[in-house]
Amino acid sequence: MTTALVLLNAPQGAHSLVADLEAVGVQLLAAPLECNKLVQEAVLHAPDVLICYDPLPEEALFKALQSLTDTAPCPVLLFTIDGDAEKLDAALACGVHAYVVNGYGRHRLRPLIQLAQARFAREQALRDELQDLGSRLEERKIVERAKGVLMRARQVSDDDAFQMLRTASMHTNQRLGQVSQHIVHSARFADGVNRAGQLRMLSQRLIKLYLLQLAGAQVGVSAELQQQSAQRIDSNMAFLAKSLSQPTFGDLLTQVAQSWRQLKQGLQSEPRPGQNNQMLQADALAEQLLEQAERLTGVLESAGAVAPLHVLNVAGRQRMLSQRFAKFALLGVLGDRATQQRAQAGMAESRAAFEQALNYLNDIPLSSPDIRAGLETAAVYWRQMLAGANQLQRGPGLDQLATASEGLLEVFESLSALYEHSMQMLVG
Repeated sequence: MTTALVLLNAPQGAHSLVADLEAVGVQLLAAPLECNKLVQEAVLHAPDVLICYDPLPEEALFKALQSLTDTAPCPVLLFTIDGDAEKLDAALACGVHAYVVNGYGRHRLRPLIQLAQARFAREQALRDELQDLGSRLEERKIVERAKGVLMRARQVSDDDAFQMLRTASMHTNQRLGQVSQHIVHSARFADGVNRAGQLRMLSQRLIKLYLLQLAGAQVGVSAELQQQSAQRIDSNMAFLAKSLSQPTFGDLLTQVAQSWRQLKQGLQSEPRPGQNNQMLQADALAEQLLEQAERLTGVLESAGAVAPLHVLNVAGRQRMLSQRFAKFALLGVLGDRATQQRAQAGMAESRAAFEQALNYLNDIPLSSPDIRAGLETAAVYWRQMLAGANQLQRGPGLDQLATASEGLLEVFESLSALYEHSMQMLVG
């Protein structure tokens, strides 16, 4: 049996619509209704059709019907004596499916109700079809973006990138659009984690290079690398400010930017032996930048909600730890007794963290021939840097420490890129 709500804009008992509906077998769920309770009753009863009688419909009725369409759409049949074309347009716009002028009669009720229901069903089918088409167009856009990510990351052709997507879709039992969305999402956060992780490393590298100049080792090269490192921080900050959501991450980026401005200003003067306070102030500012960049990187890793981002974060952190160990080794040579004690503790802490992470990266299944070769090379450079640190007091170790720390940094830069662009990372 067809169920109906009735909205009757006529004095109670002055119209036979309710009785006529019952006579033709329509079950009345609520009648008559008031305009302001229409949506509430429709949500409560979920009728098959809403039947209205209003001789001269006004804006209040059209607003109520629009709210119904937006909240709980159903077939709507409106009887009226108003044949105004503007009213007809307003009725159709707010969701009326049959606007009947001077056509009320008991014998016509069922066909008109069925007409409203048929038009409603057709309208819903068109809406679903349009929504499906929109979804497919959006999915196609996402697939194209994912192909672009793979083509850049994996250096493959358009066809090869699409084949990778299809393979990942089959292996993960997900639609192509779902896999593509995941790849785009993962790539965005992987890039953010890598860039923010570079800020950690650069905070320590800048001080290491500053100390190498104080120690008189590779002065020209160190000065040039220091300038390049500063430019790289500026570039990464600009990229992160543009690519990350300001409402979500803006406060963290602001803190990093403030610390960087202070450190950048502190490194303006040329390093000169004997300036112990200036050296320690610069290091303190670098520690502040490190802490805030570490916080930003951790938040990005968590926000990405992709398990392999942790691997990327660990690999990226190795860059920082290599520079941090070298920095503390140099502080131990150049600083006073209190600074030397702090440097010894810092070296021990950095060494333990680096070696633990190196073991972790060697043990995890996320690997490839290039990654394994990179980890082996990193172990060689690490041993060379430890040897250089042990020989600092005797002089020859200074160049060895500088060379090994830069070599180690280069290796983990490559490894971070390999992890960032691996299919395991992108597919998650």
